[in-house]
Amino acid sequence: MLIAQLTDTHIKPDGRPAYGRVDTLSCLKASINHINTLQPAPDVVLVSGDLVDLGTAEEYTLIRSLLDELQMPWMAVPGNHDNREEMQSSFGDCDWMPESAPFIQYAIDDYPLRLIGLDSLKPNSGGGQICSERCDWLDQTLAQQPDKDTLLFIHHPPFNTGIRHMDQIGLEGSDHLAEVVQRHPQVKMLLCGHVHRSVQTIWKGIHVVIAQSPAHAVTLDISADAESSFVMEPPAVQLIRYENNELVTHLSFVGEFSGPWPFCHPDGSLIN
Repeated sequence: MLIAQLTDTHIKPDGRPAYGRVDTLSCLKASINHINTLQPAPDVVLVSGDLVDLGTAEEYTLIRSLLDELQMPWMAVPGNHDNREEMQSSFGDCDWMPESAPFIQYAIDDYPLRLIGLDSLKPNSGGGQICSERCDWLDQTLAQQPDKDTLLFIHHPPFNTGIRHMDQIGLEGSDHLAEVVQRHPQVKMLLCGHVHRSVQTIWKGIHVVIAQSPAHAVTLDISADAESSFVMEPPAVQLIRYENNELVTHLSFVGEFSGPWPFCHPDGSLIN
């Protein structure tokens, strides 16, 4: 099984640039085309929050039209820039969207790997929250399939990255989340977004991976007085390969690059 992860696409009304300079619309279009041409093709695409920038119906209509161009199923969870009610309205006909639920949380059992989306949106806050109600839902949902390997995806990472201004808007309730996940060893990995760059750690014994944004990247500055800023690094899509009960992640950079070039001559000897 192959999973592609998109995160922090930040689509603006009318495709306007984010922060006055980031063409997030073109970045997403290029990423969708990239995913559609991957071989082998991903089985599913997970979008881990901050789909849009202002949470308006107009933005969701625009990103929905783009995501529907994917040649495989896709599903999403909200981030701090999203609006839960507008997202529920715009994506209400999607099979994965829960009906009349207070949070956008769901489990997908259609694949060899179980997929569970978690809602970390805390309205009117850059930070996220995983409250007792959401944790209880996760605990009960995991208990339903204790023997099936499971992947969780959420917007806000539960650990500090060392990037000060991002850690200040982290995930409230992460200790409770850890307690729940540690009770269910079938959870193999937790995928996140929010930080706009690739970061990995083992948190409370759990493998947690943050994906690169296909648009702008948060500046990698782990000094104590780092200012909030972004840079235009190569956009990427995260790929997660599941085989033989193991999960392996790769970054697939979006764009045109030289190669592939052979390491060896036709006779098998190394090219010097």
